[in-house]
Amino acid sequence: MNSVAVIPARFASTRFPGKPLALLMGKPLVEHVYERALACTAISRVIVATDDKRIFAAVRGFGGDCMMTSPDHRSGSDRLGEVAGNIDADVIVNIQGDEPMIAPEVIGAVLEAMDTEAPPPIVTAAAPLSGPEEYHDPDVVKVLVDVQGKALYFSRSPIPYGWTGGDSGLKHIGIYAYQKDALLDFVSLPMGKLECLEGLEQLRALENGMGIDVVRVEGFTGIGVDSPEDLKRVERIMMEMAKEAGNTRTPGREGA
Repeated sequence: MNSVAVIPARFASTRFPGKPLALLMGKPLVEHVYERALACTAISRVIVATDDKRIFAAVRGFGGDCMMTSPDHRSGSDRLGEVAGNIDADVIVNIQGDEPMIAPEVIGAVLEAMDTEAPPPIVTAAAPLSGPEEYHDPDVVKVLVDVQGKALYFSRSPIPYGWTGGDSGLKHIGIYAYQKDALLDFVSLPMGKLECLEGLEQLRALENGMGIDVVRVEGFTGIGVDSPEDLKRVERIMMEMAKEAGNTRTPGREGA
């Protein structure tokens, strides 16, 4: 199975302009994501897809593979679709450019679920909610699944109603593996009503009858970077992890 990871990265952002190039441990944020994707042995190629020459130059600067895409795309998935139409791949993996702590094992788990005789069109991942704070946080997307592990619904609202603990409370992890044809079909669809209400493009797939398999992973520590404050928080966590691992040099800072 030829699996290609694509990291959509745009410079413009309402909450955090220039986010992909923001320095984290001395390296651009997008470089951390790129390295995490490369560390997954099931991935044959990693591509950053951008519409900004500054990001393109930065990726090429650290030796990464980058493709320029149209500035008119309405979402990261549409940018992904443009790349998919120009490369040879069986499976396209959408890895969010603001997840510098995404575990290679999570990427591998999603691809393992895709590697079957009758692969699903889309696979994503979820982890148990840590508690009430995540359950009520609209920035933490929740997902409900059926007994076969297929997504029933995604929401920013606290679902399922009345959850006080247990296996039914899951937070969505923003990674998707698509069969190439399924991705091209998905990006050809108009935006859905639920997608617009929730601000979650995966609902476009569910609204149009495209199934999404959900892989449950344990111990996920990834944190999305949506603001400069998030970046500082992630850096503190990564520095602490480096200390616990016995690494006295700050990663990405030569001569430290």
